[in-house]
This record gives sequence, structure tokens and C-alpha cells, in this order.
Amino acid sequence: MGFKYLCPTDAVSEGGMGIFQAGQTSVVLLWPTGGELKAYRGRCPHKDVPFDEKTTFDGKTIVCATDQWGFNAGTGKCVTSITDHKLEPFELRVRGDQIQVDVGWERPAGGKA
Repeated sequence: MGFKYLCPTDAVSEGGMGIFQAGQTSVVLLWPTGGELKAYRGRCPHKDVPFDEKTTFDGKTIVCATDQWGFNAGTGKCVTSITDHKLEPFELRVRGDQIQVDVGWERPAGGKA
């Protein structure tokens, strides 16, 4: 689909997270302490519930407030259960003072392709 503006570069700092919208898609930005900025689909892959203000991030692991499942911010892999669930990554890039993401194909508003 192509890259879309998500937020300014100062919206997330190292060790932090932010939840944003790219069109109709929720995106969680995670910047692991000592690592690189990552963009993932803003929903827990375990029960497909959205990450929200109750979601926690300690600079290494994001934890879903609904089911308490944790995911490694650098790899997206689940760290609290033996499972193949992992966060869905999005490609991201920084252009000037903008963070942009490519969320892939999106259904047009109104639900018709």
C-alpha cells in the first residue's frame, strides 16, 4: 500500500511506546531500551484485543492488559507462554521529523473493496 504518516519523531522516546492510527489500522510503536524503533499491529495476537492506555511497556516487554500476555519488543515473540503467537510487524521509516509506516493493504472505509 505504501508508507503513511504516523506521528512526529518526538512522539516516542527510547524505552517508550505509543499507540497510533494509520488510516483504519491501529499501530503500536515500541522503542526498546538499547534497541531500534519498531512498529507492530496495535492488537494483542492472543485474543485480538486492542492495546490501550492500560497496556504496559517496561522498555523490553509489552504486556496486554486484557490477558497479561507479554511480547518481546525487539522480536515481537511471546515471552509468557509457549506459543507461536507474535506481534505483527509493520515496516517503518523516518523521513525528516516524521515516522511513517506501511500497514499493507487496507479495506476502504465502508467495508467495500
